[in-house]
Amino acid sequence: MSIYKPCDIRGNATAELSPELYRNWGRHLGREVAGKGPFVIGGDVRDSTPKFLEALAAGLIEANAQVISLGQLPTPMVYFAKRHFEAAGCAIVTASHNPAPINGLKWILGNQPPTEQDVQALEQSTEPPADCKPDVLPEVQDIGPDYVAWLKSVWTSTGTLRVVVDPMFGCWAGRGVPCLEAVFPGVEFSAVRDTVKDDFGGQSPDCSRVRYLEQLQQAVRREQADLGMAFDGDGDRVAFVDNQAAPFSPEQATWALLQSFGPELDDQRFVYDLKFSDRVPEAARAIGAEPVTERSGHAFIRTRMLQTGAKFGAEISGHYFFGELDGGDDGLYAACRMIDFLARSGRSSSELRQACPKVCMTPDLRLQVDLSGRQAIIDRVKEAWAKHPQVTIDGVRVEFPEGWALVRSSVTEAALTFRFEAADRESLDRLIRRYCDVLGKQGDELWHRYADSAR
Repeated sequence: MSIYKPCDIRGNATAELSPELYRNWGRHLGREVAGKGPFVIGGDVRDSTPKFLEALAAGLIEANAQVISLGQLPTPMVYFAKRHFEAAGCAIVTASHNPAPINGLKWILGNQPPTEQDVQALEQSTEPPADCKPDVLPEVQDIGPDYVAWLKSVWTSTGTLRVVVDPMFGCWAGRGVPCLEAVFPGVEFSAVRDTVKDDFGGQSPDCSRVRYLEQLQQAVRREQADLGMAFDGDGDRVAFVDNQAAPFSPEQATWALLQSFGPELDDQRFVYDLKFSDRVPEAARAIGAEPVTERSGHAFIRTRMLQTGAKFGAEISGHYFFGELDGGDDGLYAACRMIDFLARSGRSSSELRQACPKVCMTPDLRLQVDLSGRQAIIDRVKEAWAKHPQVTIDGVRVEFPEGWALVRSSVTEAALTFRFEAADRESLDRLIRRYCDVLGKQGDELWHRYADSAR
């Protein structure tokens, strides 16, 4: 798989990435922003990040860009610094929730995340060094105090709760709890996995995977906490655990955050990942919002937030987007909204989680298929169900009377990803069986994947 993904860069830090690549990417981005204002950079806590961050800064400076370096810190703090300094753009050396041996690059020019064409331009770029003074260094800034002051200006809740924080040894380790304590002085915070480890303790820092939340669940039980929250490696995603130590599903967490807005979302747009259950857009409509579907991917949803002027957005992996953040996401900001809502509502987090309408849906079901085979299967699905309503912004999602079926090409591996929803288990079984029948051998394999997931 190429390191150049549809909306960012990811690759093995030793086998596929190098300081030379980052320096070249820096020169390319620097030419885009030179003379337009400062450019903010930062990176996550991986052991490969410092050398890549230094090379990125060098490339930007060679292109005569004005560089502000924030060092190693959570991605949302880089986004905040971009707004705070009214910068021309920003870039983050990170691979988000991927294991420590992987690294990558995220960036924004102006307010726009990269398109697939922007990624291709970076791939094809071979920028020569520009004339510049050899002793020019990036400006180093500590954005932490300004970030905390901003959060305190937004959230003023005085409720009393007990909350467990799990940074998963990532960027919010040692930072998240002090930030939250400053914003919510009446809340008692404790933490697990709250020290920075450049290998994330040998585990993927992926808060969207329930199996990685066990330590948080145990701590919630032990502390008799009202809420638990986990952040991914670079801190832009968040997952929640209720007071009974049950993880919120993506639908339950998004439903709860939708309720937190109340009348604020009336006549406002809400952007959501097309992989979500239909219960999510239904919940948005119920509080007066207009749901807008978009393909999975941070850059795609953020772009649609900007295009539509949406107030709130959600991706099934735990990214939450806010209009007041220029359509961007911030895991700690979303966590503050959840804490504030619990404190104001007087409801327990388990009551809130269970109030979400029931969902009968599969997880992602993956089939290993090469590139040519993937498109052939997607085309077969389109043809087989041509008389049914279809959404084709990412693969094809077919609407059936009893539910829907989605097939899309994975951006992280040579595979197709399938997902299905229906009103109940019996209807789901029938829908998937009908769907598999038109796929031949791959249909048999898909049915077995579904049967295994349902056990």
